[in-house]
Amino acid sequence: MHMSEVKHDQATGLRKMVNPKPVKVIAVSSGKGGVGKTNVSVNLATALAKDGKEVLLMDADLGLANVDVLLGLNPAYDLSHVITGERSLDEVIIEGPANLKVIPASSGVSQMANLTVTEQAGLINAFNELGHALDVMVVDTAAGISDSVVNFCCASQEVVVVVCDEPASITDAYAFIKVMSREHKIERFQILANMAHSTHEGRELFNKLSKATDRFLDVMLTFLGTIPYDERLRKAVQHQRAVVEAYPRSPSALALKRVAKQIDQWPEKDQIGGQLEFFIERMINSDVDVAGAY
Repeated sequence: MHMSEVKHDQATGLRKMVNPKPVKVIAVSSGKGGVGKTNVSVNLATALAKDGKEVLLMDADLGLANVDVLLGLNPAYDLSHVITGERSLDEVIIEGPANLKVIPASSGVSQMANLTVTEQAGLINAFNELGHALDVMVVDTAAGISDSVVNFCCASQEVVVVVCDEPASITDAYAFIKVMSREHKIERFQILANMAHSTHEGRELFNKLSKATDRFLDVMLTFLGTIPYDERLRKAVQHQRAVVEAYPRSPSALALKRVAKQIDQWPEKDQIGGQLEFFIERMINSDVDVAGAY
């Protein structure tokens, strides 16, 4: 069977999904490493779960899987076992704090775009048959602009870009936004300032980035908020716990919970592109024009 026919058959099957509940799919990214991106992903997902949402956190950093480490989890299986058909997605998912569901990363699969047709079909079917009703899926991508990062961000409905007060963080975030907008037609980005020493500093980081994009790019940036530098967050990492669970009244935890509240208020996309199976379909079909999903 020709590739296009396989994709058509897959898409047709996906549109027959029994539970058409919209799912918010959010990619958390950064132009460079070391800005606390995974900590943000873990804590936003945990905060949403603590608020009673059904949340799935996908560790999509295929080269440096560390969501499980931050949460003190010991997965027996990962996404590679789903791709090979050895395990179902439900068997791979492990439970974190506040009933948070976690998909461990597969460090053995460097590029989702290079999966065979059979592997693509298996992955789509795995997500299509997921036994959990979901409200939100948070995708913790790798830092930088690798093929896998591009695929995950293009497939998501919202892209959160984490920045901190380092010149390289701003320049690399700008480069990331430039590539995603010019080459992949993503026009909207949520900017989150992390490890800032004041709310003013966080807003200034956003303003620096916004001035550059306003001048050279046709994109819309939204300031999602500021997460302050906090020793309690460092302690939570040492104890392999989310700070919103370990130190819920700490400055960073309170800020992360405020951001989670904002995310919860984002409107659901009750159209094609709003269901989880379409995230998987777009993620692995890199030749599909994703601009229409936004």
